[in-house]
Amino acid sequence: MNPTTSPIQVQFLGGAGTVTGSKILIKTEKHQVLIDCGLFQGLKKLRLLNWHKPPLELDKLDAVILTHGHLDHCGYLPVLVKYGYSGPIYATEPTRDVTEIILRDSARIQEEDAQQANRSGYTVHHPAKPLYTEREVEHTLPLFRTHADGEWVIINEDFKFCFRNSGHILGSALVELKCQGKKIVFSGDLGRRKPIIMHPPYLVKEADFVVMESTYGDRLHANTSVYEELKEVVLHTVEKGGVLVIPSFAVERAQELLLLLNTLKEERSIPQIPIFLDSPMGINVTNLYLHHRNWHNLTDSECETMMRNVHVIREFEQTLHVLDQHGSKIVIAGSGMVTGGRVLYYLEKLLGDKKNTVLLAGYQAPGTRGNLMRNGSGEIKIHGAYYKVMAEVRQINTLSAHGDQADLLWWLSHFKEAPAQVFLNHGEAQASENLRLKIVDKLGFDVTVAEMNKTYLL
Repeated sequence: MNPTTSPIQVQFLGGAGTVTGSKILIKTEKHQVLIDCGLFQGLKKLRLLNWHKPPLELDKLDAVILTHGHLDHCGYLPVLVKYGYSGPIYATEPTRDVTEIILRDSARIQEEDAQQANRSGYTVHHPAKPLYTEREVEHTLPLFRTHADGEWVIINEDFKFCFRNSGHILGSALVELKCQGKKIVFSGDLGRRKPIIMHPPYLVKEADFVVMESTYGDRLHANTSVYEELKEVVLHTVEKGGVLVIPSFAVERAQELLLLLNTLKEERSIPQIPIFLDSPMGINVTNLYLHHRNWHNLTDSECETMMRNVHVIREFEQTLHVLDQHGSKIVIAGSGMVTGGRVLYYLEKLLGDKKNTVLLAGYQAPGTRGNLMRNGSGEIKIHGAYYKVMAEVRQINTLSAHGDQADLLWWLSHFKEAPAQVFLNHGEAQASENLRLKIVDKLGFDVTVAEMNKTYLL
């Protein structure tokens, strides 16, 4: 280290000991940047953090760099802006487009939930208010600055960075950050070695420090055919005469499901029952795949297949109509961890009948309704009322957009020399610690599991 240079400080303001609320602050003596600006989800004690004043000196924050457009990485941006941040928000072009859709939908849901809570009287706050509104999202969007994969961007005298495809969702990127002669790599969320519709993650060969996610650091994805798994669930539900409800993330997961289900239909592997996509956000994101062809491996024909024979639901009145229809059908609706959105209205009506199936098709954070159902909870609370879980609850992990333990070790093994330190974040305690032990054992790297709000000196 240059003796005249102060240490670089790294502080985890979220995404440490949990998979939500990702925020990493990097400080030098003169400048500060924030990697990701995510919303806390799941456990109430975490969600309440969203309502605190941002733990940042916003007048000293030079830039925000987004790895991707999932709510746990971008959903806090309007709060930052509401409290006075007016600097640039750097992202890839598809991440900017995805984030706009995500934030608009998040604000709309929060406003609707607050209105319903006030009408129904099940709020402890009088009146209930949204964390942020659509108007505050409008104030956030002009701050975005987009840059291409591999393009180096100079922020100031201390920081420059570039994005590299991370293979997680459309537009997702890891960040190579150069600061005072050191290179720090932030993985964001890493995809799998052989994803269905994304390109595999870019392999970084050198870095002084690495900050890496650990969502699935303690497990391996099942080595089974996703086609066969999905086919079995559909056939089983149809045989019962029930409805298959799939809570889905709007970005990447909904598109994979549509592609897989339509392929199974065309092969006549499943019956010709109707498929409904009831996620305005999912519909809008699907359209982005034709616009950002370089960020996925689908052909134009496959993009068109995703939406073939799919009944698109945009208005809430249409949701009510679908709920009244009899007979077996497949409904894909937001949100993926059942934290809000249209899927709640389907569950209110369908959870009480054992003929129906709820298929969880992604990670379920602790404290979410999806996690409760996955762990066998006999009832869940929706819109202030409790509903018995009589429907069959299934889960498939073969669609995960996160690399598993083997994928994460594979990505890290491509560094030519060991980084001075690897920090693990974005994982529950058990997952992060399990991955730490594996990295030390297999690669011999020095590894630290990041702690919330703790500052590390580089």
